Amino acid sequence: MREIQFREAICEAMSEEMRRDESVFLLGEEVAEYNGAYKASKGMLDEFGAKRVIDTPIAELGFSGIAVGAAMNGLRPIVEFMTWNFAILAADQIINSAAKMLQMSGGQYNVPIVFRGPNGQAGQLAATHSQSFESMYAHIPGLKVITPSNPYDAKGLLKAAIRDNDPVVFFESEKRYGDKGLVPDGEYIIPIGLADVKKEGTDITLVSFGKIMKVALAAAAELEKEGISMEVIDLRTIRPLDIDTIVNSVKKTNRLIILEESWPVASISTEIAYRVQRHAFDYLDAPIRRLTQSDTPFAFATTLIEAALPQVADVVKTAKEVLYR
Repeated sequence: MREIQFREAICEAMSEEMRRDESVFLLGEEVAEYNGAYKASKGMLDEFGAKRVIDTPIAELGFSGIAVGAAMNGLRPIVEFMTWNFAILAADQIINSAAKMLQMSGGQYNVPIVFRGPNGQAGQLAATHSQSFESMYAHIPGLKVITPSNPYDAKGLLKAAIRDNDPVVFFESEKRYGDKGLVPDGEYIIPIGLADVKKEGTDITLVSFGKIMKVALAAAAELEKEGISMEVIDLRTIRPLDIDTIVNSVKKTNRLIILEESWPVASISTEIAYRVQRHAFDYLDAPIRRLTQSDTPFAFATTLIEAALPQVADVVKTAKEVLYR
């Protein structure tokens, strides 16, 4: 094991898969000459050359369409967006072409493609550059949706995504690229669709994903000081959703809090709450609670940023309410 940055884990995953399979290539804004907007493709142009690491114009709809066509013709593209906020322009190709092609072609065309880049808020970037898109893409049949929270998961899941024969939407975080974590020296793959219990507990289950997992784990540590044992589950994959891991945990703790960075309406937490009441209602000793971003466009002011997002204190307070303390 060695400690590397999140961005290095992403780079290693892509590079290893490109060495393994010549049909894999990377394209996107600033991925080549600039080594990636967040340096997640550093050194890849030098190793693989300009035919496999391709700088594109700032034209997300155009280069996403080219990549979907390449995938239909036997290649395995990795499309990097400088931010998922820009990928709103590419949503037509992701949703109407990549996600639907297998069904529309009667199984004749697979689309083995990965769309990846930073998602969610990253500080003072204001409303149009601070959005979380997991629930939007998880709504679409035909897509797989992944949101890793640490370097180990990021590398193993990205390698699995690149090898997958279906389109995968892979969410990263600008605020996590510099985070370090332990990653094995040898090759490993994390299967798509399996959540991970990051911390075992007995009193409450907390489900989360992505960079707000930092808040989840920090809150669990605070509660531990007061004798409250919180089990923390990292979804890792949003679609397909590992509901079994969540339900089994709720059957043990009898309480559930869901923490996410996105808006509350039609969110991932909404779906989880429905499925848990469907499959584990009789095990619940308290109503399911969720903590999300405020139902407003994201602000620029630092004071409003803190107010809009769930904080450690909010999780601690909610946990005590769920325990009727």
